[in-house]
Amino acid sequence: MERPIYTFLEEHAARNPVSFHMPGHKGNLELYKEAGCRVFFENPLAFDITEIEGADNLFQAESIIRETQKVYESLYGVKKSWLLINGTSGGILASVLASVKRGRKLIMARNCHKSVFNALTLGGIRPVFVRPELLPEYGVAGAVLPEAVDRALRENPDADAVILPSPNYYGICSDICRIAEIVHRYGKVLIVDEAHGAHLKLLGGKHISGFGKLPLSAVDCGADLVVNSIHKTLASFTQSAVLHLNSGRVDPDLVADCLQAVESTSPSYLLMASLDLSADIVEKRGKELAENWISDLVWFYEESKTIPELLVMRNLAGMDGTKINFSLEKVGVTGLELDAFLREKHGVYCELVTGGLVMGMSGIGNRRADYRRLLRGLRDAAETLGKKRGTTESPVMGKAPEPGEFAKVPRQRKAVPLSKAAGEICAGMLIPYPPGIPLACPGERLTNSIVSYIDDLRRNGTKVLGVSEQRTVFVGADTEEK
Repeated sequence: MERPIYTFLEEHAARNPVSFHMPGHKGNLELYKEAGCRVFFENPLAFDITEIEGADNLFQAESIIRETQKVYESLYGVKKSWLLINGTSGGILASVLASVKRGRKLIMARNCHKSVFNALTLGGIRPVFVRPELLPEYGVAGAVLPEAVDRALRENPDADAVILPSPNYYGICSDICRIAEIVHRYGKVLIVDEAHGAHLKLLGGKHISGFGKLPLSAVDCGADLVVNSIHKTLASFTQSAVLHLNSGRVDPDLVADCLQAVESTSPSYLLMASLDLSADIVEKRGKELAENWISDLVWFYEESKTIPELLVMRNLAGMDGTKINFSLEKVGVTGLELDAFLREKHGVYCELVTGGLVMGMSGIGNRRADYRRLLRGLRDAAETLGKKRGTTESPVMGKAPEPGEFAKVPRQRKAVPLSKAAGEICAGMLIPYPPGIPLACPGERLTNSIVSYIDDLRRNGTKVLGVSEQRTVFVGADTEEK
């Protein structure tokens, strides 16, 4: 097969797919054309340059890049914004490294993205895990409770900062306003991984039927460092993001120095231009697009009630309703079956499957026709698949297993077959992707349920980082106390 990546993308585009996955522009070219940037798409090669005269420098921004940073500072109401060309991951790495001294502790949600765990390794930082509450009716992680953060800070005075994701992958937000008050009372820094919430500055406080008001952005709640994946829900290209400094608790020069250490020295002007365009779209059409987005979501959620077999995650405190979580599990349809049916029969591509749960990520580029197609697919799936199955008394949508108890940190490691790993101490990170949240971290004991869950994921074609092609994983060959 010649040009395999290009060929796949060309064939995929020819299918006229509907995107309920990232990025947020959803391939909606009209979104950009209406912004008056047609030439950008007619000849993108002409925009793919390096730091020529007049093009500024990402790591010492003084002219055009600095001007775009100022636009983001104004849009989000923050002290300083940095454009990121290796996604929110780079912003998280820099935020942690700038906030936590080597050898000190970072209080972190156990469901943080893998980039936080990488920052621990790079910075010689010790983690203190705070487990989010489990939502038993859905089988997924919920919010991180303010009381849990308070307790962790009280018990770990040598922690320098706190980090948590909000919204999490399913759209569930923690009470960042209360958590920020607690963290600052202890004199610490609060970092919020708001990769999935770049739109909350635009939509926060607006009402979606069945959900109440959408949560506020972390910058409006007083977080010190906030990282937004602009590409996930707004209009920039994949791998582009923005890091915001929202207080005087962290040295901006130190943040900038950490950013240049973890980002490419050849930043893409295509990515930076897309951040520029996304900001311009939000500035000029943000109100109109926000109203359309909310209207489409209200319509979808109301219409979804007409499918009795369908379970939809709703009525949760702090829920970001732009994430559409649904299941046909109560009529015996698995998440993988439902996801495949929507994709193969209706050309609707969703973001994530977790057990019986499928998550569709809406974005600024979705149109009413996209929601209609998703609804048609769900109605067809309920009728075609659901009628062939039995019913389930008490469906649990997610069913992801709880992490094992922390035991010891491996000093050495060995590879063992996944089938024999239960009871062993994990020596690497085992990460299904998406969502990029570790099922097991170094020092945690692997349980039968974790091993079985990973085996099911691999047999169904899900990528699990840390599991080799030979189905082996690294466990401790010898251990020492942390």
